[in-house]
Amino acid sequence: MIAIVDDDDVVREAMKSLMRSLGYNASTFGSADEFLKSEQVSNTSCLVTDLQMPGLSGIDLQDWLIARGHRIPIIFITGHGDIPMSVKAMKAGAVEFLTKPFRDQDLLDAVNIGLARDRARRANEESLNALRARFAVLTPRERAILT
Repeated sequence: MIAIVDDDDVVREAMKSLMRSLGYNASTFGSADEFLKSEQVSNTSCLVTDLQMPGLSGIDLQDWLIARGHRIPIIFITGHGDIPMSVKAMKAGAVEFLTKPFRDQDLLDAVNIGLARDRARRANEESLNALRARFAVLTPRERAILT
């Protein structure tokens, strides 16, 4: 699921329409607070968010998600970005930082990178969980030998 968070109705609906035209499941939210109150946070594979919004900004949203262990790939879009903001976002793991107006293809390329990162993260988590489950059933002697 791709979550789109933007306070501009027109931009938000245009991105949703683009994503759905390519077969992606997309949900839209008018604010970061609306997204966080939804049940979609744990189901989101890629987040497209405006940088500057009333209430929590896109950077605040990124900080909130990271602090709570959510590793959702994030694409920032903005009409008013600056270099320090983009550097902060990218250092915190953002996939892309696009300035409005942006080309649809640039957004789609970023979303595809974000989805690939999410698939890899989920596969890694599954492998780790499987290893932990196997380790949990070992006897103390087997654990000692393994170590």
